[in-house]
Amino acid sequence: MRVQRPKGTVDILPGTSDSWEKVEQTASNFFKRANYREIRTPMFENYEVFARSSGESSDIVEKEMYDFDDKGGRHIALRPEGTAGVVRAYVENKLYGPEIVKPFNVFYIDPTFRYERPQAGRQREFHQIGVESFGSSSPLADVETIMMGHDLLAELGVKNYELHINSLGNAAVRKAYHDALVDYFTPLKDQLSEDSQRRLSMNPLRILDSKAEEDQKFLPDAPKIREFLDDDAKKNFETITNTLTQLGIDYVIDDDLVRGLDYYTGVIFEFMVADKKLWESATTILGGGRYDHLVEEFGGPATPAVGFGIGEERLMLVLKEQNPALFEDNGIDFFITNIGEGTEMKTVEIARLLRKQGFKTQYDVDQKKLKQQFRKANRVHAKYVITLGAKELENGTLNIKRLADGKTIDLSLDDLNDMQTVMEKLKD
Repeated sequence: MRVQRPKGTVDILPGTSDSWEKVEQTASNFFKRANYREIRTPMFENYEVFARSSGESSDIVEKEMYDFDDKGGRHIALRPEGTAGVVRAYVENKLYGPEIVKPFNVFYIDPTFRYERPQAGRQREFHQIGVESFGSSSPLADVETIMMGHDLLAELGVKNYELHINSLGNAAVRKAYHDALVDYFTPLKDQLSEDSQRRLSMNPLRILDSKAEEDQKFLPDAPKIREFLDDDAKKNFETITNTLTQLGIDYVIDDDLVRGLDYYTGVIFEFMVADKKLWESATTILGGGRYDHLVEEFGGPATPAVGFGIGEERLMLVLKEQNPALFEDNGIDFFITNIGEGTEMKTVEIARLLRKQGFKTQYDVDQKKLKQQFRKANRVHAKYVITLGAKELENGTLNIKRLADGKTIDLSLDDLNDMQTVMEKLKD
């Protein structure tokens, strides 16, 4: 029987996984410099966690959620996005307590799951890099989050990305806008897609995010939410955009931007990449916004919050096209070749010693002929080859060769205890 991976999943093999590790390590280090700490939540939650947060009318809940009843009869769902589980953990573990420094800032790098048509940069199991900040309603918290997204993409080497930004206002604004959309789309209901006809009664804002051709022609003339912002919402949005301008972060105010999840309030944003080698039109690789009521929805105290998420698969596509140097194989530091009776044990000891000093080191566990060992050193892109023979072992000496130019030096076995100094000599 031939066993294959499930549709919509991929094996991230050695070589490729090195590239993923570089991106994740870059992101992790970037977040830690801003004093964001990692959080890890379960891969599956009670179904209500995601149904409540994403919205019953969302595509995630209606079409894409991997949900099932477990052996105890509990309705369980695999994580379709990162925020809801983090909010559940925030409330359940009382991370809003007075002893916790506010805002409470976390990041995560997690596998997520949605049942949808697999395509380039989008799988049924995918990975999300995200940040969440709890406890501040200041527009500076929004700016901080947007700035982090902007600067992380720059640090990774993403090119041709553009910030799109909009505001969903407060509850009163959204109610007035909801009513205006219902008034606009109701006479057109019979001409809308089946999904949008259903959304009209449940959440008409989702119609604005429709990709269906029959809906697209009606969107340009639909009411714009900025027309309904009250003075406070306008002032808050202007503070954010003015601050971004002062920081030199360009943006486009996008009236069609609504985001696909029900929990967003206030400012929302997406970073879109235009690259004809990848997509016909600009495509979102990072999106987020403010969600000030979700903590309350989960039984916690009123807590303002803001965050963003990155689809890692889509990000990897962009980076492989725009910054391939990030994924160059830098090889290992040392490959130890040995020949002669009694050299095997010393070879293992040397490898262990060098690894303890932080050097990537390998030797030939199969102990093949010296010529084959050198061939393997080249194949693993070793920077230096250390050669140990019976004579060298007897004399307590070693030969180190730099493969890039053939430069060699001799050293004693004692020199191995401080290889940093030896490496400095090799630079001369």
